[in-house]
Order: sequence, then C-alpha cells, then structure tokens
Amino acid sequence: MPELHSLPASGAFSPVDSPRLNLAALTAEELVLLLGEAAAQRLMPEVSQARLEGRVLLGHAVPAEQLYEAQAERGWGATPEAARRLSTLRSELVALGGVDLGVYYLPLLPEVRHQRAYVFAPDTALSLRWSESPESAQSAVPFLVAATLLKDRASGTAAVLSSTAALPFVPTQSEEIDARLHQGASPKALLEAHHTQVARHGRGVRLANEADWLKVQTTVRRLNLAAWTRRGLLG
Repeated sequence: MPELHSLPASGAFSPVDSPRLNLAALTAEELVLLLGEAAAQRLMPEVSQARLEGRVLLGHAVPAEQLYEAQAERGWGATPEAARRLSTLRSELVALGGVDLGVYYLPLLPEVRHQRAYVFAPDTALSLRWSESPESAQSAVPFLVAATLLKDRASGTAAVLSSTAALPFVPTQSEEIDARLHQGASPKALLEAHHTQVARHGRGVRLANEADWLKVQTTVRRLNLAAWTRRGLLG
C-alpha cells in the first residue's frame, strides 16, 4: 500500500461542523442497541422529556462524509485472538476470489475504525472490520459487511447490505437499502446469501478497484444520511 493518505468522498470537512444524532428521535430499541440497556434506562427520562417538548437531544457527531486513511501493512489485531481471526478471515476471503485493496483507518467513526477492503466480481464491495483498541469490546470479534449497488432502482431498493456483525445496524438502515444480518456466518455463507439477495432485486453495478469500493461506501452512507434526516435523527 502507498504511504498514509486520506480519501475524502468530497472535499475537506470537520466533525465539529457535522450534524449530531438526535437521541430523542431514536426508537427505544435503537437507544438500547446504541447505548446499552443500563445507559438507555438512565437516559430515558431525559429522552421522554425532550420528546414531550419537541426538543432535540444531541448525541455523537454523524459526519456527512468519511475519511479513509490507507495504512501500511503490519501485523493487525489488538489481541492474539483477534490477530489469528483476522489472518484466517483474510486467507478465506482471498481464497473466495476477493481482491485485497488493503487496510483503511476511519478516524471519524466512534469505534471499530479499521477495515480491510475487498472487491468480489462482479458487483460486491466487502469490508472486514475490527478495532485495534484492546479495551474495545469489538476488538476480538472482527466482522464482515458486503454491499452492492443496484442497477435498477425501480423497486425502490438502491443497495443490498449483508453483515456478520453481532449487533443490528444502529440507527436502522435506509428504507432504500435491503439490509440483512447473518450473525456469525462464514465468509462463504455471507457471500452466498448476499448474492442471492442481490439476484432477487436484479443486477448489481459492476466494480473492480479502490475507487469503485469507495463509491459503494459513500453511496450507502448518503442513502442512510438522507433517511436519517427524514426521520429527524440528525440535529
């Protein structure tokens, strides 16, 4: 990989200027998944009061764009267990035909900031995601996210997203994204399920390189930001 560089989707930006999550607009389930049950219960009186008053209750920043900083190769994994798991997953993904585009650091994410990028012919952008922070609960459980943009959006679906993450997506994905969880699935099983779901909608947009992978990531993010804005989730 080249030396460290940033790949902003569209110009420079700062998290200071970013919208923030409106906790009062989240569902009770989303609050629990985001904060944990104990923290969500402690915050619920304030959330309820904000809802009654029609007031925004601000949470963490939600950048309109992400920075993707390419990383030089090294031994990855915050723990020996995570390192072994990452190595195994990398080997399995390459064996399945994935083109390894290297590792990226996403500094504006609140956690799980590392991901290894892959493309799978003809239309799938895949991210192997993990945390390099030993104190993170996610550090020992890398997970996969596969995404495909659809050629024909006549059905109202613009993208298909499949993940092996242990927790559901929070906030809920855009209604234009067919998002499915396959918790704990193997790379092979995830890709098979993902390709089956794409085929139900038609055909995916072809991709082959780093620019295509990045386009998929930024398109999915923009679909979500638009949906979250419609729900009043961004303040």
